[in-house]
Amino acid sequence: MSTSILLSPAAADLPLLRRIHAGGVQLALDPAAAAPMQAAQDAVQRIVDHDQVVYGINTGFGKLASTRIGHDHLAELQRNLVLSHSVGTGDPLPADVVRLVLATKALSLARGHSGVRPALVDALLALFNAGLTPVIPAKGSVGASGDLAPLAHLACVLIGEGEAITADGRRVRGAEALRQVGLPPFVLGPKEGLALLNGTQVSTALALAGLFGAEAVFASALMSGALSLEAIQGSIKPFDARIHAARGQAGQIAVAGAVRTLLDGSQIVPSHPDCGRVQDPYSIRCIPQVMGACLDNLAHAARVLAIEANAASDNPLVFADSGDVISGGNFHAEPVAFAADIIALAVAEIGAIAERRLALLLDTGLSGLPPFLVRDGGLHSGFMIAQVTAAALASENKSLAHPASVDSLPTSANQEDHVSMATFAARRLGEMVRNSATVVGIEAMAAAQGIELKRTPGGLRSSPLVEAEFARIRSRVAFLAGDRFLATDIEAMRQWAQGAELPAALLDILPSHATGAQP
Repeated sequence: MSTSILLSPAAADLPLLRRIHAGGVQLALDPAAAAPMQAAQDAVQRIVDHDQVVYGINTGFGKLASTRIGHDHLAELQRNLVLSHSVGTGDPLPADVVRLVLATKALSLARGHSGVRPALVDALLALFNAGLTPVIPAKGSVGASGDLAPLAHLACVLIGEGEAITADGRRVRGAEALRQVGLPPFVLGPKEGLALLNGTQVSTALALAGLFGAEAVFASALMSGALSLEAIQGSIKPFDARIHAARGQAGQIAVAGAVRTLLDGSQIVPSHPDCGRVQDPYSIRCIPQVMGACLDNLAHAARVLAIEANAASDNPLVFADSGDVISGGNFHAEPVAFAADIIALAVAEIGAIAERRLALLLDTGLSGLPPFLVRDGGLHSGFMIAQVTAAALASENKSLAHPASVDSLPTSANQEDHVSMATFAARRLGEMVRNSATVVGIEAMAAAQGIELKRTPGGLRSSPLVEAEFARIRSRVAFLAGDRFLATDIEAMRQWAQGAELPAALLDILPSHATGAQP
C-alpha cells in the first residue's frame, strides 16, 4: 500500500527524496504553495497585459532574446519552445530517476518564482501518482541553461506530445497519459514552457540516484571489510577510537566506530593477540582513513544536492512582491556537476580498496588462507579469475571518475559559452556504482569463503552482526568446494551489495539515512 508524502517547497530532505526514489509513495503538494505560485503567475500576466518586453515571456530565447513576440503568438512560442528542444537521444532514464525529476520539478515550480499556474504542478504530481513516467532520453544535456532537452521531453507529455511509460510498462502517447489522469493537453501560457525546460532537475535526480547507490555500496563495503578482517585474523587495534580522535576527521571517526560496533562480541578478534602479525596491509588497516574520507565527500555532496532539489533554478525568476522579473543563471548546474564528480571519486575509491582486500585474501603469503581460497588448488582455480573481474571493474571506474565538470563546450552561438556537463557527470554514477557493487560483492563472497575455510566444527565465531551477515551471504551463494559457474553467484552478490539490508550501525552514518537531514 502506498504512503502519502506532503511536498512542502524548500523543505524536502534527503530521507524524503530517497523514499521518492524508491517508489511506493503518493505525493501531494502543501496547499500553502498555491498562493505564491498564483501571485507569480499574476505578475507575469500583468507584464503581458501592459505590453512590457521581458525575456522569456514575450521574447525569443537564448541568442534570440532580442526578438519580440506579439501577443497572438505567445502560446505558439511556448509550444514551439517545447517541441524544438525535444532533441534527446539514448535510452530512456530509469523510472526511479524520472520519479525524482517529477518531484523536484514540482518542488522548484512550487517555490513561486517561476510564474506558472498551480495546475501545472498538480499535473506533474498526477502523473507521478498514476505511475506514469515521461520517456526522457538519457543524453542531450550539457547542464547549462538547465537540462533543456530532457526536460523538454517531460514538458511534451503535458502538451499531449511525446511519450510516457505506464505503471504496467506500456509506452503511450502524451495525450493518452494525460487522459489517464483526467486532464486535457495544456495550452502553455507566457513563460510556462520556459519554466518547465529551465532547471537542473534531471542532473539533480541522476546525482541523487547516484548518491543513494553510493551509500548502499559504501555500507556494504564496510561489512565486506569487516568480513575480510575476520577472515585473515587482522588486528582491531587500528580501529581504536583514540587514534581517530587524535586526527579529528569526522568521517574517519564514524567509520572506525561503525567497524568496532560490527565486530563487538567477536570470538575471533581476541583469539590471536600473539599471532606475530605486526601490521595489516593498508586496505585493512586504513579502512577508517579511506572510507572515512569517502563518507565526508558523500556528506558534502548530499548537502549540495539536498539544496538543489529544493531550488528555484529556472530563468528568469519572478518576485511577485515587487513585480520584478530578473534574468540570472540559476539554471547553471555547476554545483551539481561538482557534487557528482565528488561522488564519483568516492565510488571509485570504495571499489578500489575493496579490490585490494580481495587480492589480499587470495594471496596465501599475506592472508594465511589457501591460495585463491580453494582446497586442492591447481585442480581448482577458486577465486583467481573473480579477482580479475574485480580488477577490471575497479580500473574501469578510474577512467569513469575523471571529473566531468572540468569540461565545457560552448553552445547556442556562444550565448551559453560555459557549461557544466552536470548531466553526464551524474549519469555515469549509475554504471560506477554497479561496478563497485560487483567488486564489493566479490570481496564479501571471498571473505565468507575465507572465514569458512578456517572454521572448524564448534570453532570460534565472529560477532553477532557479522555472523548474521555471513548467514545472509550463504543464503545467496554456497561455499566454493570446487570450481563452478561463478557468474550467477557474482550477480547475486552484486545485488547484495546494492541492497543496503544492513545493520543500523552502518546505515545510520549515511547522509540520506541520518535523522533530521535537512536541505
